[in-house]
Amino acid sequence: MIIKELKERDIPAVAELERLSFSKPWSEESIRDSFNSASCRFYIAETDKIVGYIGVSIAADEGYILNVAVHPDYRGQGIGKALVSCLIERYGDILSFITLEVRPSNTAAVNLYKSLGFEKVGERKNYYSNPAENALLLTKYFDKENDI
Repeated sequence: MIIKELKERDIPAVAELERLSFSKPWSEESIRDSFNSASCRFYIAETDKIVGYIGVSIAADEGYILNVAVHPDYRGQGIGKALVSCLIERYGDILSFITLEVRPSNTAAVNLYKSLGFEKVGERKNYYSNPAENALLLTKYFDKENDI
């Protein structure tokens, strides 16, 4: 598996991952709009096909994970961890923190994020629908004490 930056030609495959992964998936148009935004970056995990992706929005020194999705047939193989780790490695030196929302019922994802140093900083009431659920707000802070 390799992780590389998303190219425009990859957007339909990412939209399919969205449909397979979320009850309210982003449309191909929404993904393309974010892809074309100067503040957003997307990365894909690829074997013989695209099996996962991650998107991040960067504002000043803050990172906001937009979505992480792994094809259902490839879950549990470390792809999600590799994608999140990719962001940490690429942006940890320039960001103060990176944050995301996750369903509390998605225990595999919650445990993955916590294993990578994310901590619960809050909760968003009624954030998700279909089914209705709150969101955990998880954040990983980067140590900037030595940056003087």
